[in-house]
Amino acid sequence: MTVINPPKSYTEEEYLAMEVTSEIRSEYRNGDIIAMPGDTPTHNEVTATLMFLLMSSLRKKPYSIFITDQRLWIPERAMYTYPDIMVTARPTPLKAGRKDTIIDPILIAEVLSESTQGYDRGDKFAAYRTIPTLQDYLLIDPNTPHIEYYAKQGEQQWLFTEYSSLEQSFILASVNVQIPLMELYETVEFEQPN
Repeated sequence: MTVINPPKSYTEEEYLAMEVTSEIRSEYRNGDIIAMPGDTPTHNEVTATLMFLLMSSLRKKPYSIFITDQRLWIPERAMYTYPDIMVTARPTPLKAGRKDTIIDPILIAEVLSESTQGYDRGDKFAAYRTIPTLQDYLLIDPNTPHIEYYAKQGEQQWLFTEYSSLEQSFILASVNVQIPLMELYETVEFEQPN
């Protein structure tokens, strides 16, 4: 008879102790630790371009902008994650007792990848919606001009708008920043259809 050991469940403290010294990023989901896959150069370029556009527009305004390696705590889901881009009001809200973990973002953006796009649209967005301060959620396809933008309208009410043309722009309501798709995708060389 084969005995199968159940997967280990970790405490927050165990996860944080391992994460501080780890060379790879991992999410913590209510006791489970999930390694995050690496990204493509296009993914990273689109993320960096969005960061640049936000930094240019929000310079000298009361916001902090974080990219990829900044940990976020979502208390309602007992979850730590690393959004591609986060914006918070200043002073930067931190989890009690931590200097390396953000709470209460007002804007989160995820650049989609093949391995995580279902999660980013589904369970991860459901977790993000439990953050009372979150006003904008942005999903960006790095390989084709396509933006999925969710703007909070009220308690448990989000307005979804899609953008699929380089001639379009959208406004991030939480920070009043307009993003032209032409600029967001300026470093991407799109595959030409045959």
